Amino acid sequence: MILTDTHTHLYVEQFDEDRTEIVQKAIDHNISRFFIPAIDSTYYPAMFDLEKKFPNNIFLMAGLHPTHVKDNFAEELNFLKNILQERKFYGIGEIGIDLYWDKSYLKEQQVAFRTQITWAKENNLPIIIHCRDAFDEVFDILEEMKGKNLYGIFHCFTGSLDQARLAISYNMKLGIGGVVTYKNGKIDQFLNQIPLEHIVLETDSPYLAPTPYRGKRNESSYLINVLDKLVDIYGLTPIEIARITTQNSIDIFKI
Repeated sequence: MILTDTHTHLYVEQFDEDRTEIVQKAIDHNISRFFIPAIDSTYYPAMFDLEKKFPNNIFLMAGLHPTHVKDNFAEELNFLKNILQERKFYGIGEIGIDLYWDKSYLKEQQVAFRTQITWAKENNLPIIIHCRDAFDEVFDILEEMKGKNLYGIFHCFTGSLDQARLAISYNMKLGIGGVVTYKNGKIDQFLNQIPLEHIVLETDSPYLAPTPYRGKRNESSYLINVLDKLVDIYGLTPIEIARITTQNSIDIFKI
């Protein structure tokens, strides 16, 4: 059985004390593929270092996280444009719109989102969407830029059934993580109406740890708890869910 964590920030400071052990622990639980989204330019050295330590398991993405779109966002985008030309990345992410923490940079976030989608199309790469309190704003841009060369993952999907179907209509897989295990998460109530072919697994570690670890540091090995919940929801075996969701990740990332 091979499991894929399609979204994990293993390079951030929360793992500085035990990063190698955390990655190896996940590998020991059959989680052997880790897709690593970017945040901003300051994190790439740590991302590259992680890739060097686990070259067969770590697959890097490049992007500017919407909560890091600030006054210097043009400089950040220029950095991103250059680094995309220097080496291989497996996706553009995480990108999108976040209006939960700060609404004052909405226009800048929209510009950054459109720009990065354009680069993803030009490089035939998937996009990894971050959306918080911004479904309408995200869908407006997806509608504007839709097409066969627009595809990717709607990371940490927490919307409604209708929003799930709309995301899928834009060639997005749904990234399902710890929220599906929460009593108030709601997506577990309709997820069985979404064919598993549209689902990928993720942790978003160190954030959004699944039950029974909610409120603690998340880690990639906890993907097993997400898998177990999907076993309950879909009535399939862990091996079947692992096979289908990992194949979905292969279809998206081309590896």
